[in-house]
Amino acid sequence: MSGSAHPGRKRPKKHEEEEHENHERWLVSYADMVTLLMCLFIVLFAMSQIDKQKFAALASGLSQSFGAPITVLPGATPEGSVLDALPAPVNVAAGIAPQQKASQADVDQAAAQAAAERAKRVAAEAQKAYDDLAAARDKIDAALKAAGYRNAARYEIDERGLVVHIVADAVLFDAEQATLRPGGRKIVAAVAPTLITLPNMLRVEGHANHLPVTPGGPWPSNWELSAYRATTVLRQLAADQVPEKRMYAAGYGSSQPLVPESDPTAITVNRRVDIVVLSTASAEANAQLPSIDAAHRGVTP
Repeated sequence: MSGSAHPGRKRPKKHEEEEHENHERWLVSYADMVTLLMCLFIVLFAMSQIDKQKFAALASGLSQSFGAPITVLPGATPEGSVLDALPAPVNVAAGIAPQQKASQADVDQAAAQAAAERAKRVAAEAQKAYDDLAAARDKIDAALKAAGYRNAARYEIDERGLVVHIVADAVLFDAEQATLRPGGRKIVAAVAPTLITLPNMLRVEGHANHLPVTPGGPWPSNWELSAYRATTVLRQLAADQVPEKRMYAAGYGSSQPLVPESDPTAITVNRRVDIVVLSTASAEANAQLPSIDAAHRGVTP
């Protein structure tokens, strides 16, 4: 019989070594726990170190908000031991007066006082603006009288400023014409010197009466006629050395009559050119100009 294994016999299994058991795994968990505890105590210690200056600033703000001083007492815990060396409680808000709440009566009184002071300033501004405009009016009127045109203009001080109403057909233009008459040039020349010296902006406004223009005539409507008359006066003022950058023109047609249509003088008076010396005061002060003017003229505004 050969030395080969017996066909019916099984080969013996190789010896399997048992896995070696690690009995020191608990050291890993223990090290983790010790590390965490160390971190915890470091954090607690860091939290116990109070920045006195920052805390004083915080306490001061809280004191002002709540109206009572903030006091720091020595800590009884190990974390508060850093403050235990203080000889007595520290009032970090000492010397800071609690914020006093104003009563509603005080608020109302302060508001009333501020309103009264503002009203006083606006009234003073309005009076000064009126005085300046009235002085310009008197100079213009004196110049027209000296030129022989005593009744050529009417004056009014409203919320815009000084308005010089010049009756158009009587002295400036012929009927349905926009070319200045010789007398009209003299009127503009008499007004110009005063206007040159003023710092105010000037608005030249053309107006027409309620009568329509002649059909087939040179003007499609009173709008064109009033606007061209306004620009004619503006050009003449510029020729008389009034600065162009301070002037502009507007045409109103028959939309702003000076007197009602039933007035006997409506045809001549409403057909006019106005030179408006615009006020340089504030809107609040300008709103008081009509009442001041009415008081000076002795009429109800």
